[in-house]
Amino acid sequence: MNRKPTAGWQVFNGFNIIFLTVLSLAMLLPFLNVLAQSFSSSEAIVNGKVLFSPVEFTSINYRYVFSDASIWRSFGVTVYITVVGTLINLIATASLAYPISRQEYKGSKVIVVMVLITMVFTAPLIPNFILMKSLHLTNSLWALMLPGAISAFNFFVMRSFFLQIPSELIDSGRIDGCSELRMIWSIILPLSKPVMASLGIFYAVSHWNTYQSALYYISKPTLWPLQVKLRQLIQTDDISIDPNAAQFSGLAHMDPEGIKMATIIIATVPIILIYPFLQRHFVKGMMVGSVKS
Repeated sequence: MNRKPTAGWQVFNGFNIIFLTVLSLAMLLPFLNVLAQSFSSSEAIVNGKVLFSPVEFTSINYRYVFSDASIWRSFGVTVYITVVGTLINLIATASLAYPISRQEYKGSKVIVVMVLITMVFTAPLIPNFILMKSLHLTNSLWALMLPGAISAFNFFVMRSFFLQIPSELIDSGRIDGCSELRMIWSIILPLSKPVMASLGIFYAVSHWNTYQSALYYISKPTLWPLQVKLRQLIQTDDISIDPNAAQFSGLAHMDPEGIKMATIIIATVPIILIYPFLQRHFVKGMMVGSVKS
């Protein structure tokens, strides 16, 4: 029998809708403003005419960004550390979480406590830098991928997921003669697609937004990721336009704000586009991996 919602529930539901709508607009409107400025003329941007729709529509800002070799190089660095770094993260996290989730591993409690300690106490910056330098990882992309190979939070999420895999399933694989590697490849990993997709998104977003680590460990401009390049554009207005170039003819005095906004859009949109393709696995992975029976 369907019950009619009470007045209190209707008020509560209405408040939630209003609150979530306002919260969504607060997140969406700044992005729309940046998008509108990236397609607006320099005069409109300087005079503050741009709000949420382009004024005097132009694609010159994106043409400049796409013609700048340094931005493309930084974009390539970011894509590389995102793809390779995420693979390293998933392999390392699964390699630690799986054996710790098995009861036959006697040292699991000690390892869990050690990982938990890293969530409470983190190493200071100077010792980290000295360690990276002694390992000859400075001015290397490995410095952006290896130090954070395993996230403690993601480790506990993946371990919780592995704990829910029935031991009988693993025992049956062993009875059939599967080695540990074969069992992980043929049984565990196919069952772990939801949690892998979920944690893969977390790791990929973290690598895509790499900023502080690059400032600390990378001094070569050729190895700067996109976020550091964007910081350089914003802080130093390091934007030079060749007035003799055909695609920028007559726009030598173009305002750099439009170029900055176009770079922000290019740095943001690719990682946003990944989520819809993994949304189903993402939701399932978070629900399954966060509850322990």
